[in-house]
Amino acid sequence: MFGILASGRLVNTNVQDAGSNQFYFTLEQIEGINHIVVFLTGEIPFADGFGGSIYFGLPTPTNEVVWQLLGFISNEKPSAIFKISNVKPAATDLNPFGSAMLANLGNLSSTTALLGISVEPLDQILQQTSASNTQPSSVDSFTEFSHKMLENFFNYASSFAVTPVMMSQMPINPMENYVPLNTIQNWYDNFLRRLQANPNFWRTM
Repeated sequence: MFGILASGRLVNTNVQDAGSNQFYFTLEQIEGINHIVVFLTGEIPFADGFGGSIYFGLPTPTNEVVWQLLGFISNEKPSAIFKISNVKPAATDLNPFGSAMLANLGNLSSTTALLGISVEPLDQILQQTSASNTQPSSVDSFTEFSHKMLENFFNYASSFAVTPVMMSQMPINPMENYVPLNTIQNWYDNFLRRLQANPNFWRTM
């Protein structure tokens, strides 16, 4: 139902059920994450009148988790991007998740964070106030998501790149097709340039 995407990483749909219409993702090595996209995968929509409040959680030295509300997603707003590099939840912030979830997690390292999703009535969600420093201000969410998705795809494809010397030492499957990496690089550059010039250009493709 839910997925997340962090810059330079593969899409993560490994969501964990915390019970009572609550879910969470575990984020490792969070020092390298500035922005994160949360989205509906499209497999299962929210029930009518419901959405998902998004929370960012950090462990404390006493192995508790303090949470900061980031925003929300819904059927009408199926994705959202949040800046998490400056988020510093305080112990006084709302704790929407129970202790049962923490018992299942065990000890969390200082480089691990949690991204929680609480399914709630939209009327209740819209009355909440998210942290002002979590919303990117210079680029709209769709453009930022597209940029990160392209970057993630290019990094993934590049990880399989081989040189002609390497290919000469590898068994070649005559049924496989091979694409030069610079072809993907050119497509990536052109698509990104067109997206920056007009975020809606893809509607005419």
